[in-house]
Amino acid sequence: MKTLNQVHLSGLRAVEAVGRLGSVKAAADMLGVTVGAVSQQIQKTEAQLGVQLFERKNRLLVPTPHLQAMQPHLTSGISSFSTAVAITQRGREDALTISVAPVFAGKWLVWHLKHFNKLHPGIRVRVEATVDLADPNTSDVDLCIRVGHGPYPDVNAEKLLNQRVFPVCSPALAEQIKRPEDISKLPIIRDPGQMFTWKTWLDLFDLDESILQDGPSFSDGSLCMDAAIAGQGVFLAWETLAVYAVNSGQVIAPFPERPATGLGYWLISGKNVPRTRAKDAFGSWLTSELQRSIGRPKGSDVAPAQRQGPD
Repeated sequence: MKTLNQVHLSGLRAVEAVGRLGSVKAAADMLGVTVGAVSQQIQKTEAQLGVQLFERKNRLLVPTPHLQAMQPHLTSGISSFSTAVAITQRGREDALTISVAPVFAGKWLVWHLKHFNKLHPGIRVRVEATVDLADPNTSDVDLCIRVGHGPYPDVNAEKLLNQRVFPVCSPALAEQIKRPEDISKLPIIRDPGQMFTWKTWLDLFDLDESILQDGPSFSDGSLCMDAAIAGQGVFLAWETLAVYAVNSGQVIAPFPERPATGLGYWLISGKNVPRTRAKDAFGSWLTSELQRSIGRPKGSDVAPAQRQGPD
């Protein structure tokens, strides 16, 4: 611990940020200071440690072996400091930290959070968009939004919505689709990491996945959605991902059927963590906002066994 007396914490924060982000400008933006201030902090820290942390190459800062050895410890340490400070905010009635997958955050939450802020202007919401599963029992996270089969052990889990899927494509491609089997004429956009397959939707019409063509593949649902908007093919999307694009006319959903995948959206909170007005308010709003924004078109809830095959 005594070695920390050699350097200032602000300098270590600057070094960690530049090393992790790879840019003085990005680090300055994150820390809320000027580029010059970050550069000065780096120079002071190098002088205090007596080692060179960055090599200057064509206006770029390249980490030296010294920093490469330090970086994981710096990042872990700064993260621990951040968590320690955030934990002091737990239980507050005017603050809320939410952990959510980037796809859900970018394609749904960011478009609707303004409605919550309008209803509850006194509650400050911090969103952590990450694929890592936070533990609301031990971390600074108050609520998690997860997609899965559930239920989840050792936490409070409230099911918000069943996940339902349906094909989407650009308006131009939609003109070529009159019957379900017409999808076989077009490229299929795929996400290899999806937890469901086209069989979920094709079974409604007694069609087999073997009819589907090849097409572009992306390791992220948001990119698949963007590819569909760009006219690269047909994508089997889910409601929270596609609702904005459908409502704005960026893509067309040629058919009303939206079969359930068996997955659901869950609101997760710590089992032994006190309830707060902020958590109750957000949970209530999230449930109603999901239903309001998505809706259920006629025929969308028909189960496979109840559907008739194509004429």
